[in-house]
Amino acid sequence: MGKKKVMVSAEEVDLATVKYQYETIEAPHLTGIGLKLFVKVLEAPLIGSLIISQLKKKNKMIEMLRNTVIPEAPMFKPEFPPRGIWSFDFSRLLLYSNAEPETGVVPLDEDKRPEERVELAVKILPNYEPAKSLSTDPSPFRYWKIRDFAYAYRSKITTPSIVAERFIAAMDHFNNMKPPTPLLISYDPELVRKQAASSTRRFEEGSPVSILDGIFMAIKDDIDCFPHPSKGGSTFFHEVRPVEEDAASVGRLRSCGVILVGKANMHELGLGTTGNNPNHGEDMPTCNEIVALVHRTARNPHAPERYTGGSSSGPAAIVASGLCSAALGTDGGGSVRIPSSLCGVVGLKSTYGRTDMSGSICDSGTVEIIGPITSNVEDAILVYAAILGSSTAERIALKPSLPCVPDLTSNELSHGYGSLTLGKYTEWFNDVFSTEISDKCDDVLNRLVENHGCKMVEIVIPELLEMRTAHIVSIGSESACGLNPDYEDGFVHLPFKKAKFTLDTRTNLALFQSFSASDYVAAQCLRRRLMYYHMEVFREVDVIVTPTTGMTAPVIPPAALSLGETNLQVAGNLMRFVVTANLLGFPAISVPVSNLTILIFYPNTMAD
Repeated sequence: MGKKKVMVSAEEVDLATVKYQYETIEAPHLTGIGLKLFVKVLEAPLIGSLIISQLKKKNKMIEMLRNTVIPEAPMFKPEFPPRGIWSFDFSRLLLYSNAEPETGVVPLDEDKRPEERVELAVKILPNYEPAKSLSTDPSPFRYWKIRDFAYAYRSKITTPSIVAERFIAAMDHFNNMKPPTPLLISYDPELVRKQAASSTRRFEEGSPVSILDGIFMAIKDDIDCFPHPSKGGSTFFHEVRPVEEDAASVGRLRSCGVILVGKANMHELGLGTTGNNPNHGEDMPTCNEIVALVHRTARNPHAPERYTGGSSSGPAAIVASGLCSAALGTDGGGSVRIPSSLCGVVGLKSTYGRTDMSGSICDSGTVEIIGPITSNVEDAILVYAAILGSSTAERIALKPSLPCVPDLTSNELSHGYGSLTLGKYTEWFNDVFSTEISDKCDDVLNRLVENHGCKMVEIVIPELLEMRTAHIVSIGSESACGLNPDYEDGFVHLPFKKAKFTLDTRTNLALFQSFSASDYVAAQCLRRRLMYYHMEVFREVDVIVTPTTGMTAPVIPPAALSLGETNLQVAGNLMRFVVTANLLGFPAISVPVSNLTILIFYPNTMAD
């Protein structure tokens, strides 16, 4: 009858009948003057609404959200069963499983000082063996780990002040490159020197604060790092949202002695996956002042003609360049893991609610977290130990279990690799732009099975297209809601600022503002269904493995550098595997394999 479709409850879905649905995105790929004209039409009364309605209809969003009866109640935030309890109905948890306490992990107390958590995290790392000569390594390039710097400082091979001068010289070099590579967009060499001098003095006095003392880190431009402005990749957002103090996560890093080098470039407002930001740049700052540079597109340090991925483009690029040991990004739809993947570094998205989002531009959503980008997994553990800690509101609402990190010194963990069960949905795993991606990721999984005794299990996850729709409606509605007051305030009190947003951002916001309250509620009903499916999968497997992205780093179209780009087909390829962890709140980590990356996401357990 009519257009109405009625879903059976998630518990009644027969997995044997589930067929993988390939995603086909119906949307134009536009750059340059074509994009400019499209945005003008899109923002016009009546005709703009008709275009958006047609795009949503072609992509089956209206069918999925408005013409379908979803039997599940909405779940407005990720709700996890208690550890060890893997099945639940939609009204109550079923307490039928009494799993043994997890072995091979160490809990971290959120109420302890960041320095204490970091000290404990150091103790669970493997024994450190310093390189034969860190100061004269003959290789053309290598990443120094955090413990490499700590050893060099304590052994007086170098000092934070010496490293600071090298860093400042490198920043000058990067910003004078052709094409320019704007890694930092708010940067003061004197502030870097001052922090480095304080750290050097602590080492001279024999009283470093933590293993992170003297470690250089960059902060994404949507996370507050006083006294730098937070523009969120725009040209004016700092005018309607002044920064008066550090974000909670940044303050925790500062208390550990971290040298905060400045604000890293990003896709404007985080509303994109490539890292494209066509706002034009200015000259570098002179000494003794902070200059908030207007942004340009960050380039992939391994291939400057290609994108870094977004939206944490600058943080990933500066780590991949070897200039910082770590950086903080935000991840609402893969924004830490996508650029980490395309730049060949490690990106960690923790369990939803594990990191306090206060002090970030998008701090009120249900899909976003603050997470570390590092060159290796060990450093991700150390930075995560420093920044973790739920906000009071999230701790009350979610009642999270104690966060844990893997004990890499534990025999139980090293011998336990063979007991790990890896879940692989082969059709999904192979849904990539090039088979090189799935083949190389497959090679790594085969080595885990053959050399370490891991077990591979074929899994099926229903309704992945519905997952992507639920995610875009969730993050889009929450972004629009959070941005609307400043967005409108900017137009009223700062005339002509609308034109200052990039065309890509204006396109996305036009779509996001078209979502209705009923669309959002329907997306949350889908969220509960999808949580059920995944909890059932996690009864059988320990982790789910996929490639991180469905394509390698896209080439930057020349026209996109001046006016931007909208390419939802590329966005779909980049986001295909990552949004699950955002919508359902799972922790996930992207790690390099060869010149590609593999994504591992898992329930609220080990290394969360």
